[in-house]
Amino acid sequence: MRTTRRTFVQASLATAAAALLPISLHAQQGQPARRPIPSTREEIPIVGLGTWITFNVGDDPVLRDECAGVMAAFFAAGGRMIDSSPMYGSSQPVIGYGLQKLGRPSALFSAEKVWTSSAAAGPPQIAQSRRFWGVPKFDLVQVHNLLAWKAHLPMLFQMKAAGAVRYVGITTSEGRRHDLLEQIMRNEPIDFVQFSYNVVDREAEARLLPLASERGIAVIVNRPFRQGALTQRLQGKPLPEWAAELGASSWAQLMLKFILSHPAVTVAIPATTRVDHVRENLSAAAGPMPDRAMRQRISAHVKAL
Repeated sequence: MRTTRRTFVQASLATAAAALLPISLHAQQGQPARRPIPSTREEIPIVGLGTWITFNVGDDPVLRDECAGVMAAFFAAGGRMIDSSPMYGSSQPVIGYGLQKLGRPSALFSAEKVWTSSAAAGPPQIAQSRRFWGVPKFDLVQVHNLLAWKAHLPMLFQMKAAGAVRYVGITTSEGRRHDLLEQIMRNEPIDFVQFSYNVVDREAEARLLPLASERGIAVIVNRPFRQGALTQRLQGKPLPEWAAELGASSWAQLMLKFILSHPAVTVAIPATTRVDHVRENLSAAAGPMPDRAMRQRISAHVKAL
């Protein structure tokens, strides 16, 4: 993409703004670091659990138990946020199965979405999602991929005012419609925004991440590994020796630390089907985090491979 004077200035200002953002990571011994949700200062672990594709296992009892095992390892390692959507096939009832099997862990931070073009269908869909999960209410409900956002956001704000949901957010993925997302972030009193950001997809650094910090909006990062494409691409390639400076023993941990070290990021939500991977991901939320120079080094090294 051709760099114009305007884009150069915008990027320079965004970099300067990011440098001024306060880094506030808190961790207890053996637990993942936490960051505060700006609108309430409630602290949440900086690694959550996504369920897109991985929890869409239908009624298969073996696969359902495997998902429950992932959830058990997630909570045991100090995780809280599980994120899903009506778009994710059977993921919602599979989450509900796991929560029931685990005795409904009190640590759960439930992040759901509304995904329908019909304004009237929004509340019934949220109610159905809640029944699938088996929770009295969701901590967070987001408008999925900006679909009918003008209709759904007022409804969600009303639910929040009535105490039927704690937080309201909006999402997009794969770098789509950032201009509209920025407009909503500037003009609507949302608590959370969710978008894609990773070691090679860094467009959010220019405007969205600094704006989230400016506006006091929590950031959920989806597709931290490009839906597994990045980890597959790096499979078999040696980890750089300097990764040990950050306590990273795998590519996944190094790439997660790149994301989590940005001070505007509240939580990243990698999805996985494996217990060892969920433990590995939560471990990335502990120990040293890269500074700006190291972040650049990580990104440049991955891009060069």
